[in-house]
Amino acid sequence: MSSLPLPPAGPLNLVLTRLMARIAARHPAILRRLGPYAGARVLIDVIDAPALLLMEPALRRLTLHRRGRAPMADAGVRGRLSAFLAMLHGTEDGDALFFSGDLEISGDTAAVLALRNALDDAELDLTEEIAAAGGPAGTP
Repeated sequence: MSSLPLPPAGPLNLVLTRLMARIAARHPAILRRLGPYAGARVLIDVIDAPALLLMEPALRRLTLHRRGRAPMADAGVRGRLSAFLAMLHGTEDGDALFFSGDLEISGDTAAVLALRNALDDAELDLTEEIAAAGGPAGTP
């Protein structure tokens, strides 16, 4: 686990949620593709990061939570940052990452698979989304 200090959650939650809302606005098919799982609360545990993330797609919300104070969630995905980024950028197959154990699923497996499929179909480029969220300042 990372020894980096945890930034204040309030301002970071605002930034994360704004990013999530922007992605949902730019890629509305993601929420449609989730279908009944859009309301699922998915806990993302990047094990080499100092905190947990709770994704709530229907609310277009992504929030930071301290380890040891995990919020209630319908499902969870756990793994190293490199595995999450490889899946998001399409350099590694999501199924292969799950079967190899690089990413672990808990809770409602169908919700996690629906999320993964929706993100795969959207062909999201997280770097591009972050840059776009920064407006002109995010371009460089």
